Amino acid sequence: MLQVTPDPSFGCPPSLRAPFVIGVDEAGRGPLAGPVVAAAVVVGAGLPAGVGDSKTLSAKRRAKLDEGIRASCAWAVAVVEPEEIDRINIFQATMEAMTRCVRDLCALLPDAPQEVLIDGNQTPERRCAEWRWPARAIIGGDGREVAIGAASIIAKEWRDRLMIEAAVRHPEYGWDRNKGYGTREHMEALRVHGPTPLHRHSFAPVAQANLL
Repeated sequence: MLQVTPDPSFGCPPSLRAPFVIGVDEAGRGPLAGPVVAAAVVVGAGLPAGVGDSKTLSAKRRAKLDEGIRASCAWAVAVVEPEEIDRINIFQATMEAMTRCVRDLCALLPDAPQEVLIDGNQTPERRCAEWRWPARAIIGGDGREVAIGAASIIAKEWRDRLMIEAAVRHPEYGWDRNKGYGTREHMEALRVHGPTPLHRHSFAPVAQANLL
């Protein structure tokens, strides 16, 4: 799943000439349902002001920034679905999502990145066979590096939209409100209705619900 703007045929805006860095962040490691999503971003000249950690922003402000980031930056998104999360575990699924979005973005950029900056304390280096770029993990990077902050916003907004769409098919779980996290509402629906194919069956609360 990939988008590059504003000129997909070129691969990146003229302002994104090398040397440049790619910022990477993910959304959705903790929920009981839905995919994990990672985004990769190269910041463009028209980046809107106020980009930072998506968790510190109001929903309205985050949505507005998401539009501005996607209009001014080169970016890619990768989605790893629950079935694959169950098969390879959530940590490895997150590493794979990061690798895939960087791979897809690099395929459209004119040069290789100088460095890939990743939120957290670990990178996909030596964990994913496709990873081949210099990488640096930064704890709290979404609030310290603007490229990571931009990736944080895109990943969060992308995943939220997926969960809102999923809530239409499975309204009893409240995913439009809880985004798949284990809220009281979600846990009660899981107890009453059981898991769906969008649940992560390897996660303990879902596995326990399967036994009821």
